[in-house]
Order: sequence, then structure tokens, then C-alpha cells
Amino acid sequence: MLGLFKSDFSIGKSILNLNLPKETEGDSSDSIFEIALENNLKEIILVEDSLTGFLQALKNSNELGIKLVFGLRISVCNNLNTDKKENVDESKVVIFARNDNGCKVLNKIYSFANTQGNGKIDYKNLESFFCEDLILSIPFYDSFIFNNSLFFKSCIPNFSFCKPQFFIESNNLPFDSIIKAKVEKYCLKNNYDYFPAKSIYYKNKEDFKAFQTYKCICNRSFGKARSLNVPNLDHCGSDEFSFESYLEKCDT
Repeated sequence: MLGLFKSDFSIGKSILNLNLPKETEGDSSDSIFEIALENNLKEIILVEDSLTGFLQALKNSNELGIKLVFGLRISVCNNLNTDKKENVDESKVVIFARNDNGCKVLNKIYSFANTQGNGKIDYKNLESFFCEDLILSIPFYDSFIFNNSLFFKSCIPNFSFCKPQFFIESNNLPFDSIIKAKVEKYCLKNNYDYFPAKSIYYKNKEDFKAFQTYKCICNRSFGKARSLNVPNLDHCGSDEFSFESYLEKCDT
């Protein structure tokens, strides 16, 4: 099973940080690298919503001798010319860099999305950047299958320029089995690979309330009323997005 870490550089999405263990104080949030050392992880898969934490992640992984696999989670729409408004038919993809050149191309994609695409890109422009140094992955949540199935959107993927890989997760959310069946069917029909995965946003299950509180605070900062009594947060109905849950899944 693939453990997909996310750090607090993806604002509002994780309470894990990218500090070195020696930089972690007693009352601070947990460090992904400290978790890695405690559990003898030789590799960290980091899936972020921005590139702002990449240099710190790379520097610290090199210092600790841990392999870093970095992926950018980004919104993709059908057509940038017609889908520039918010709440259009868009979904998420994760683009992984295979090597140094892949990281450079990833930076170009990120820059294009944030300067010309209002934070997103379409498949036509993604194809113009794409190369063999990148891997396109489809996340379990917020993918085109997820959005089309649960929110009746019309996200139309174009994978003519690559062979994507799909992630399947099980986090005790009520719609997990529905999406899992649809992903498996789609991959079987199109001869795509899929892998079991676990998104990791906090260390232990008991950290769920702290994670939820953090998300409420971040959403309020963006002008959205949230509270612990009525959090109204997507995918926040389970405490399974933890490293503890990942270890349990690996043992079964």
C-alpha cells in the first residue's frame, strides 16, 4: 500500500510538517520526517497542493538519506478558454516527477496554472508540457470519476498523451465502495493500473480533532463560516487519514 503524505504547506489540508526531527519541539505538530525515521521508511511519497514546500522536503530528505517522491496535486478542467470561472467541471490529478528534469517541468506546469489558468490547467495545455519524466496519477478523492459520480459534473479526461495510474483508498467513508467499484471498472475497460493507497494528513487517529480544528480555522480565514459543531468539511467524517491507520492497513 502506498502512503501518500501531505504537509502543512498544503494549507488547510494537513497538520504534518516537513521539519527535521531535531527541529521539532515538544508541543509542535508531528514531522513527516520524524515519522519516517521512527518507522524506518526508506521512501516518502509527498503529494502537495503547491510547490512551496518542495525545496525544504528535498533538502531534508537528502540530509536524512530518505528517497523523496514528489507529486503536485492540481486542478484540471475540460477547456481553459471556457472554464475560467469557479465551480466548473474540473477535477484533481497528481503529477509526479521522475527526476530533476521532471521537477523542472512540474514547476512550469504549476507556474502556467497559477498565471494563466486561475489555479488550474486543461488537458490540452497539460499535454503540451507532459514528457516521459512525469507520471500522471488519478487520486481517489476529487478525481473525475469521483466528481462525475457524486456531484453530477461532466469532467471529460483526455489521456491520449499518457497512461495514468489510479489510486484506490478505503477510509470508512460511506461512498468509498461506490467509487472503488467505478475506478476498478474504468481501469479494467481501459487497461490502466490501479494501486491501494492511503492519504496521510496526521500521525495518530487521536489527532483527528486537531486536524478538524485546523481545517475550520483555515476555512474561516478564507471567509467561510465553520465550527466544530457544524464543520461542513469534505472528507472529514472519518479519522482514518492517519499514519496509524496506514500501518494497520499494511498489517492486514
